[in-house]
Amino acid sequence: MKLQLEKIGRTLVARISGELDLESAPLFREKIDEALLEYEMINRLVLNLAEVDFVDSSGLGVILGRYKKIRSRMGSMFLVNVNPSVAKVFELSGLFKIIPAKDSEQEAIQSS
Repeated sequence: MKLQLEKIGRTLVARISGELDLESAPLFREKIDEALLEYEMINRLVLNLAEVDFVDSSGLGVILGRYKKIRSRMGSMFLVNVNPSVAKVFELSGLFKIIPAKDSEQEAIQSS
């Protein structure tokens, strides 16, 4: 898994590539949590999953954990560019009922 983080105003955009699974979930958690500690004013998290081709239950868990952290700041979280195979996992797990998907990073950044 590769992870690129970018702070845009009060939004943290995380661009992820590869697999978000048992092996990579701890690193994902660590990097996102470090950024949230460094930038206390962040209240929106956007996960760009365009290059993610696999997510397992560990990946789902780490995504939900970051959602809880952002919600504790009275913030919001969005998923963008979810490929069809990953979207199916999110649909079956009910993740899309909790974390909304947007068509683009820009749309997610501008959403309230």
